[in-house]
Amino acid sequence: MAQASINAGDTAWLLVSTALVMLMTPGLGLFYGGMVRSKNVLATVMKCLLVLALISVQWVLFGYSLSFSPTQNGLIGDLAWLGFRGVGGEPNPDYAATIPHAVYAMFQGMFAVITPALIAGAVAERMRLSAFALFVLLWATFVYDPIAHWVWAKGGWLRELGALDFAGGTVVHINSGVAGLVAAIMVGRRLGYGREPMPPHNVPLILLGTALLWFGWFGFNAGSSVAANASAAFAFTNTHTATAAAMLGWAFGEWLQRSKPTALGIASGAVAGLVAITPAAGFVSPLSSIVIGFIAGWLCCYAVRLKEALHFDDALDVFGIHGVGGIWGALATGIFAQKAIGGASGWIEGNGVQMLYQLAGIGATLLYSGIATAVILRIVELLMGGLRVTQEQEVEGLDIHETGMEAYPEATIFGGRPVIETQLEKRPVVAERPITATAMPALPSVSSTVVSTLPPTSPERRLYSVILENANTERAKRRWERLCHEPHQAPPEFHEVYRHLVSFDGREFVFRGGDPEQMKRAVERLFEGYLGVGATVTVEA
Repeated sequence: MAQASINAGDTAWLLVSTALVMLMTPGLGLFYGGMVRSKNVLATVMKCLLVLALISVQWVLFGYSLSFSPTQNGLIGDLAWLGFRGVGGEPNPDYAATIPHAVYAMFQGMFAVITPALIAGAVAERMRLSAFALFVLLWATFVYDPIAHWVWAKGGWLRELGALDFAGGTVVHINSGVAGLVAAIMVGRRLGYGREPMPPHNVPLILLGTALLWFGWFGFNAGSSVAANASAAFAFTNTHTATAAAMLGWAFGEWLQRSKPTALGIASGAVAGLVAITPAAGFVSPLSSIVIGFIAGWLCCYAVRLKEALHFDDALDVFGIHGVGGIWGALATGIFAQKAIGGASGWIEGNGVQMLYQLAGIGATLLYSGIATAVILRIVELLMGGLRVTQEQEVEGLDIHETGMEAYPEATIFGGRPVIETQLEKRPVVAERPITATAMPALPSVSSTVVSTLPPTSPERRLYSVILENANTERAKRRWERLCHEPHQAPPEFHEVYRHLVSFDGREFVFRGGDPEQMKRAVERLFEGYLGVGATVTVEA
């Protein structure tokens, strides 16, 4: 056992690392927030911040004790450190002999926070906030805490077996990845998934979130050395080089698929590299980290397409990036680990049995987390009366219904660019020119009759109306304005309707041209699941 003596440099580094890892959860919120549609931004970010608050309290009350206190048959800790009792300024030589025990506990607490936050991406845009909160609390207690104990606690069975996980490849990424997959399947697909385009609404926000994750990950990996030493230096270097290589690997995969890389792909590749190097960061050389990162980027670029082939809606690719990337990282640790760097040899140094230990860790995590997540979700569903919002709430957006606010209340979108209300007022209400394929401006307001800016002008076309009978006019107007805000994400029926539209006041669509019955069917499809019981769509000449 190492002699316990506080080192100021080590303590300072772990304090900084703890803050860096904490920053990752808001960064994840921005990353996820940019990937969803604009009507769900706040609800998505809020879920991440809710996890930060909820699990921070759970960790102090009993989470840390379950994860790291003296083991019960290698499976779970006891309650010796309940409420941080006995966790103070003196070091605990079992985990970190040169820093206060409380600093180590809080550092590990940030890992406990971000792991369930990752799952939010798999069920984005349709899971209720209240159901998610209860799920997170139960999942952290009955899934994260036991697996963290297996892998990292003194006496944990996977640690004693010899499975290597420097900073959370199994505990954080495989764990959250398979939980996200199970949750995505059990919660179900988003309305319109596979039929309507659902691209990210704000790529710059994704890139900002990526930058914060990358920055915070230096604390995540290098801080896991729990000292300012050579191990931290290797972990810091490997974190950066693997991430850079993974960006190139993903870009290469996109180039093969689409002949050009994308900004979203570059960001996703960076995260894939960060995930893959996490279990290996303090065990491998910088050259090996480049190989690990490049393969991770290329592999995850293809893995995220599994949902298309298997027809599940992992909205923000939690399994494709964290699950698959974590599995590859755990295997790569068993391949490339070098004794001179991290004290353990991998397959390249003749220790082939290490691969068996890594497979044991991967298999145990996949099996336990997958089954336990399904059980917890079923319990939450029974207790909360369902996991997801209503169809009407999902169509209108979770921001309004879950947070009572909108991310962009004062702006509409014109040509893909935010335009404030005063700018739109200067534009002509009716433009006497034919509609073009690219002209799809948003409507200026829902407070009064909504008028098409580009109606057909042919005098031969008669006017007719499509009426939303017994519908809530305010909700109908908000639905229509939301479609106008995001015309490039709207279903084909929107463009079909808009082409012939003269005006809409929340109840009556007035058209000039087009087939009335065809317009009626298009309006029905646009408002499907939204108008409520008893509402009908009729045509009036």
